[in-house]
Amino acid sequence: MSAGSARVARDPVHHPLFARCYARISVTAETRAGMAEVRRRLLGGLSGRVIEVGAGNGLNFAHYPGTVSQVVAIEPEQTLRKQAVRAALRAQVPVDVAPGVAEALPVKSEAFDAAVLSLVLCSVRDVPRALAELRRVLRPGGELRFFEHGRGGGRVMAFTQRALDRTVWPPLAGGCHLSRDPVGALREAGFELGPYRRTLMPESGPRLPTSYCVTGTAWRPVTDAADAGR
Repeated sequence: MSAGSARVARDPVHHPLFARCYARISVTAETRAGMAEVRRRLLGGLSGRVIEVGAGNGLNFAHYPGTVSQVVAIEPEQTLRKQAVRAALRAQVPVDVAPGVAEALPVKSEAFDAAVLSLVLCSVRDVPRALAELRRVLRPGGELRFFEHGRGGGRVMAFTQRALDRTVWPPLAGGCHLSRDPVGALREAGFELGPYRRTLMPESGPRLPTSYCVTGTAWRPVTDAADAGR
């Protein structure tokens, strides 16, 4: 950790009602929506030091393999962060939970072998800045695993997602947006995209504005154009 973590004087994100609802829904989704298996696949094969941005209530922690030497989990929302601390105590790998936001990660540059984004980019305030921060803290060649939801479906669904984003959804859902394009954002941020797979969550049942997900891998380039001007 850098001294930057000491500068977080108060929680920059505060959604206590949403946090309590999310915590209950997410635990149920582990089995009923198959999220536990999604997390297991997302994190399988990781090793070294890992930073997880937007750790929520810490449901990923149980799925990190023993090859991971440390997880630094950043979570800005106090209610969820308290639950993440409890989850960290049960994890099989060392997990340090800290306050912070994706746009200003309180850690040193090039300090991590891998990074994890799990249902995070929908709610960050500045996606390009958040992804620039991830490039900063990953070592050259470092791996990014992502599981995100975003735009999908036909014209009617796309219209519905945009309409909800402009009106009631972000205030109700802790700043979440439905029509963002996580794969496009990663590409524009300069990550090298690996394989990714688009899925529906849940796989069966009605298609909701939140159903359109993508899981995949990206890397910070070994020769990073962002470093050329240094």
